[in-house]
Amino acid sequence: MKKRDSHYDILFEQVQIGPVKARNRFYQVPHCNGMGYLRPNTLAAMRGVKAEGGWAVVCTEEVEIHANSDNGSAVEGRLWDDGDIPALAKMAEAVHEHGALAGVELVHGGYSNANNYSRIVPIAPSLTSVNSYDPVQARAMTKSDIRDFRRWHRKAALRSKRAGFDLVYVYAGHNLTLLMHFLSRRFNKRNDEYGGSLENRTRLFREVLEETIDAVGDSCAIAVRFAVDELLGPKGITCESEGREVVEMLAEIPDLWDVNISEWENDSATSRFEKEGYQEPYISFVKSLTSKPVVGVGRYTSADNMVSLIQRGVMDMIGAARPSIADPFLPKKIEEGRIDEIRECIGCNICVAGDWLSVPIRCTQNPTMGEEWRRSWHPERIGPKKSDDVVLIVGGGPAGLECALSLGKRGYDVILAEASEVLGGRVSKESQLPGLSEWRRILDYRETMLKKMDTVKIYRSSKLNLRDIIEFSSKDKFGFSHVFLATGARWRRDGIARKHQNPIPGLKKIRVMTPDEVMNGVSPSGRVVIFDDEHYYMGGVIAEKLRLEGLKVILVTPAPDISNWTHHTMEQRRIQSRLLELGVELATQQNLVSVSSNEVELACVFTDRRTRHECETLVLVTERLPNDEIYNALNVRQEELKEAGIKTLQCIGDCFAPGIIAAAVHSGHLAAREFEENSSYEVPFLRERVVV
Repeated sequence: MKKRDSHYDILFEQVQIGPVKARNRFYQVPHCNGMGYLRPNTLAAMRGVKAEGGWAVVCTEEVEIHANSDNGSAVEGRLWDDGDIPALAKMAEAVHEHGALAGVELVHGGYSNANNYSRIVPIAPSLTSVNSYDPVQARAMTKSDIRDFRRWHRKAALRSKRAGFDLVYVYAGHNLTLLMHFLSRRFNKRNDEYGGSLENRTRLFREVLEETIDAVGDSCAIAVRFAVDELLGPKGITCESEGREVVEMLAEIPDLWDVNISEWENDSATSRFEKEGYQEPYISFVKSLTSKPVVGVGRYTSADNMVSLIQRGVMDMIGAARPSIADPFLPKKIEEGRIDEIRECIGCNICVAGDWLSVPIRCTQNPTMGEEWRRSWHPERIGPKKSDDVVLIVGGGPAGLECALSLGKRGYDVILAEASEVLGGRVSKESQLPGLSEWRRILDYRETMLKKMDTVKIYRSSKLNLRDIIEFSSKDKFGFSHVFLATGARWRRDGIARKHQNPIPGLKKIRVMTPDEVMNGVSPSGRVVIFDDEHYYMGGVIAEKLRLEGLKVILVTPAPDISNWTHHTMEQRRIQSRLLELGVELATQQNLVSVSSNEVELACVFTDRRTRHECETLVLVTERLPNDEIYNALNVRQEELKEAGIKTLQCIGDCFAPGIIAAAVHSGHLAAREFEENSSYEVPFLRERVVV
C-alpha cells in the first residue's frame, strides 16, 4: 500500500459532533436513491459500501415522519410508525459494521407533497396550492396542527434512536420542507407568533430543534440542514440577510450545521452549468458564526480543494452526495495514497434521474452503484478469472474501456483494439461540446487504470474487419478465444425516431447533418434547423454550440419543452434558459413533417397546423444505429469461428443497443462480470418482494 502525502493528514482528523465522534472529515450527506422503504436490503448494502469506503458519516435520504407527509411516487425513507424501524435499522447496522456513524434526515414536506397515497389533506403555514401540478391545495395549519407536527417529529427522533442512528437531522432546506416553508416570507403569511418577523418565522424551527435535542440529544448528535440562500435575491432567503440571521439566532443549538443552497436543482446543479466548489460563496460565512462543526457540499473530488476548505475555515467536514456515489471509496483512496485512482463524479445527474423515476440509483462513472445487493457487485472487488483464455475487445469507447478494465481486474489477458488514435469513443467527442468537459473523466479514469495493467494491451489506430478478427485469433498471432464488439453507434440521417417510423420526406433536397458530423468539426451553413426527437441533452447542446459559432438556429421538438428528459437530471430549466439567452429560436410541440429546397415544414402535434421555415442545413437528432455490421457478419460464420478457436462472440454497449453513456458503461461491466460465469438464472438479480 502507498503512503499518503502528509498534506492530506488534516482530512483524517477525528471530529467531535455532540456526543459522537467521526473518525475523519468525510461526510456523506443525505441523498435520494430510489431504494427507500421499498428496497431496504438494497439501501443497506449501498450505504454499507460507503462506510467501508471510508466515509465517517453516512446518512439516509429524506425520511418521512408521518403519513401527513407522503411523497407519492418517490421511494424515500419512512418512519411513520414503529413498523418502519426494522428497515432503517438494517441500514444503520450496515454502516456501523464498518465503523462509520449513521445519520437520518427526518422530513415533513408540507405543501411540497400532494399526499396522493395517504389521501390526507396536506398542511402548510398558510393556505397554498401544492408545489406540483396536482389539483390539490394545502390547508393552513392551526395551533393544534403545529403541536401535532412537533409531536410527530419528536416521535420520529425517538424511533431513529431505537433504529440505531447516531445523528438525527432537523431539516429546513431545498424549499421542500415544512420548516423551510415557515421560514419563507413567500409561503408564511401568518399573523400569529409563527409569522411576520423573521424571529417569529424561525420559532417552529427553534422549537423542533430544542425538542429533538431533549428527546435524543443525550446519545445522538443533532444536525441541522439549512439552505442559506434560495438564489431568488430579495424575494427569498439570502446568505447576506435572512439566511445569515437564522444561523446567528440558532448558532450554538445544534451539534452540526449542514448548509447548502436551494432548490434541489441548484444544490445539485450539473457540471454543464456549475463547477466544483460553486456553493462556497454562499455558505462560507457560517463557520464564523458557530463553534459547531460545519458541513458543506460542492461536488468536491479534488483532495487539494478539500484540504484548502478545512485550512481556510470554510467547513470542518467535506460533504458529498454525488462524489460518494461515483466513488464510494474516495476517502480510502486519499488515505492510501491512491488519488489517481479516484473515480471522479462527472456531474451528469444520472443518479438523480433514478430518484425521479423511482428506481434504484445508477451512476455513469460507477456501474456498481445500485447493484451492491441485488447483483452482489462491489466497486473495488471482482471475482477472479475462470480460465487462461485471452479476450479481444474491439472498440475503446465507454463500454469497451469498462469491459477491458473489469476483465483486467479479474486477471484476464485482454487485447483492446481501437480504430482511432484516441480512446473514448463518443465520450472523447461529446466532452468537447459546450459544458460537457468533465464528462471526459469517464475516459481519464479508465485510461489511467488500464495503464497500470500488464494484462491489458491497447492497440490504437487498429481498425479490424471480419477477416482480421478471424486471422488474428490464431495462436501464432494473438491467440484470443473470445471477442467482445464495442463498436458503438452512429446517428441516423433519415429522421426515424419516436414521431417517424419511416424516413422524413424530402431529405435529399436539403443539406442534412447529424450530431456525429457536428462533433467531427463539419460546419453547417446558413440558417440551421435542428430537429430533436431524442429529447435528452444532445439537441440542446448542439444548438448551443452552433449558436455560439454565430449561426442562426431554430430548435424544433415534438416535446412540450426543450431537452425534455433532462427534467430527470434537473437541468431542463437551465438548458432552455441558456438557449433563449443565446437567441436560439425554440419551436416546441412541433413535428418536422417534410423538407423541400431551403425550407422545412412543421406541424403542430395537436392540431396539425402547418408552418414553413427557412432552412439551409438540417441537423437530425433522432435515433442511433448500432455499428453491428462486423458482429452480424461474424455471427453467421459460427463454423469458421469455431475452426479459428473463437469460443464466444458478444456485442456490448451502443453496439448492442444504443443508449445513454451510463448504460454503455454498465453493459461493459456486466459483460466482464458475467464472463465465464454460470448464468443459468431466469431473473439475473435478486428482488425485494412484498411478503403476503
